[in-house]
Amino acid sequence: MSEPAPSRPYEPPPLETAPETPGAEAATAPVVRSRATLLKRLADVVCLPGSRVNAFERAMTSDLLIELLREAAPEERAKVARRLANISDIPPALARMLLRDSVAISGALLEHSQHLGDADLIDCAQAASPEHRRLIALRRGVGEAVVDALVRRCEPAVLEAVLRNDLARFSHGALETVVACTRDNPRLIGLLLRRPELRPSHAYIMFWWADSECRRLILQRFAVSREILQDAVSDIFAIAAEEGWQDPLTRKALQFIERRQRNRAAIEKSPFGSLDEAVAAAQSGMTRELAEEISYLAGLKPMTGAKIMTDLGGEPLAILCKATGLPRGAVRALWRGLRRPETDAAGNITPALERVLTCFDALAVDRAQTVLRYWNWALSSALTPALMQAIRDGDDEAVDEFSAPQRAAMLALGRDFAR
Repeated sequence: MSEPAPSRPYEPPPLETAPETPGAEAATAPVVRSRATLLKRLADVVCLPGSRVNAFERAMTSDLLIELLREAAPEERAKVARRLANISDIPPALARMLLRDSVAISGALLEHSQHLGDADLIDCAQAASPEHRRLIALRRGVGEAVVDALVRRCEPAVLEAVLRNDLARFSHGALETVVACTRDNPRLIGLLLRRPELRPSHAYIMFWWADSECRRLILQRFAVSREILQDAVSDIFAIAAEEGWQDPLTRKALQFIERRQRNRAAIEKSPFGSLDEAVAAAQSGMTRELAEEISYLAGLKPMTGAKIMTDLGGEPLAILCKATGLPRGAVRALWRGLRRPETDAAGNITPALERVLTCFDALAVDRAQTVLRYWNWALSSALTPALMQAIRDGDDEAVDEFSAPQRAAMLALGRDFAR
């Protein structure tokens, strides 16, 4: 490994600048070769197996190599990075320095080294460029802590890469971050829907800004039945009634689970004899008062009803009608009352209305109720004065202080409050 001893003592070159002569470039060549050779030899020592070099010797060599690399040319740093990409025990300080370098240099480690630790990858994700983060997202078996660091900035290319990585592992917090990012990058929703970690609560809230195809997939995959819950708590309804429904938490949970959707108490106070009559009246023109009345009769808070009525896609209207037991014609009645076109110039049903009617036909009542009640829970029951202030302020940093339904409300209503 060692070089032969020089025949005479080493004499450093003079500090003053040498005059420019035709042979000046040739005179500097040995210095360049010596540095390249020295870097190679030091990298060789770092790459030796544990049986040949102990931890202290490796650390000392690594420190020297780092000092040389700080002033080395990019191509020299790239050569060292490619050399180290094949070893299993890269000194941490050396790894972090190279990972923070340009992608042309760090790319060899990010693409080929299988032995980088999560701490090194997180440091790179936090300190380096979006392209560094994209390369990290493409690695096999990216852990939860690394994914948390990757998704924090909501960079579309990085999010797409990590969502396509089937071996990447998402924490619950990372999923919520990506769900929030899809508001401004809705094309990522389709990729997110493929992830096995996604939960119905995430899908239901993304529904509001998803396109028609993603909405169809959400309803097909996540509109689950509550039958198992209804069977499990069937006796608790009688117990809660005997207690006068005095516990608000129990009342809220049972309202989500129960089979009946329409609000009987609201019907007794309404000027309409039923929800069907209110919807029929809306055909001639939907007003704010009539929309609120329909919401109350359907067992919804006015805020939830307003979100449904103003949705541009129209599928929430189908969910509302199916969940409350209204007939198919009620969808058309609401559509007409909201002044949306029913037919085109040729007299054919518009694609938008046809899509909404297809949604109505495909949904089972119980599954539609699950979606509708989650929206009502998240968009109204979960609202508190503190949450409403956070929504108005756009305070995304406060998200961890709120429950899952409250965070869903913050996502769904944030843009509405800003208008």
